[in-house]
Amino acid sequence: MIQKGVNQLRKWSFIICLFLLVFVTACSKSEQSNQLEPVTVVLDWTPNTNHTGLYVAKAKGYFKEQGLDVKMMQPESVTAEQLVAKGKANFGISTQESLTFARMQGIPLVSIAAIIQHNTSGFASTIDKKIDRPKAFAGKVYGGFGSPVEKPIIDTLMKQDGAASQSVRINNVGNVDFFHALKKGIDFMWIYQGWTGIEAELRGLKLNMVYLTDYSKDLDYYTPILATNEQQIKKDPATVKKFMAAVSKGYQFAIQHPEQAADILIKEEKDLNPALVKKSQLWLSKKYQDDAAVWGWQKKEVWENYTNWLRKNQLIKGKYDPNQAYTNQFIPQKAK
Repeated sequence: MIQKGVNQLRKWSFIICLFLLVFVTACSKSEQSNQLEPVTVVLDWTPNTNHTGLYVAKAKGYFKEQGLDVKMMQPESVTAEQLVAKGKANFGISTQESLTFARMQGIPLVSIAAIIQHNTSGFASTIDKKIDRPKAFAGKVYGGFGSPVEKPIIDTLMKQDGAASQSVRINNVGNVDFFHALKKGIDFMWIYQGWTGIEAELRGLKLNMVYLTDYSKDLDYYTPILATNEQQIKKDPATVKKFMAAVSKGYQFAIQHPEQAADILIKEEKDLNPALVKKSQLWLSKKYQDDAAVWGWQKKEVWENYTNWLRKNQLIKGKYDPNQAYTNQFIPQKAK
């Protein structure tokens, strides 16, 4: 009887141990399956409404739904393009202009989405300067930030308006704030209407805007864009696809619910001016997708037109295929 009891005890001990082993293994696998993949996105500048879709995707759990733990960071001593190219970040905010120059230098970056469908930048000035068209740039002082494309763009616009650009004085002020530059003898600067232009309105400052796209279709390039590197696409396309699924959903939310999207950005970035964010978000909500079939879509002619303009102005030389610089393969086709 004693031996029988011992045998039964051993039997039940074995069953219990087996059960515990299965339970622990199952829990371990469950924990592993619930682990989120870390992903880093580098912004191009301080947080603003160009980035709202990313903040929405994070706050509303769209990234988490895709199994991603996304961290957003600002560039410091190096640019977003450099960090993404070196594999220090998975994704980054860039522009068609910057990505083109990067690829000309052998840096294998690829644009995976146009954040805004059309170029919303232009040359801004206070109305007292009476610079309401490119011809009026003559004899004025332009505050530049040192890009090689600035003078050729001014030349292009003025030529289109029947004027020569020789009398325009260019004073490189770097990253000086637009409003501060105006106090330093600058007559006009290159800004984005969706942020600095909106801020001017809130300050009660009336501006004249000369938009690039009003004078040249070649300058209707994508700015900003979402970029990654060729290795990321080649080695881990699944992560790019998941990232884009969440980001697309985030920007769709920002398009459809600009006020709520603005509140999310304000909550996450408390240093931002709430009034500026809300007004900018409302303005940009109509610009993100604009006339494209889906948010983020990039057109072949946009990349080719800007490349042709760069070549015409001798800003790039040698072999460069603009069709290798972008892809639409990760944009969810069912996005509305």
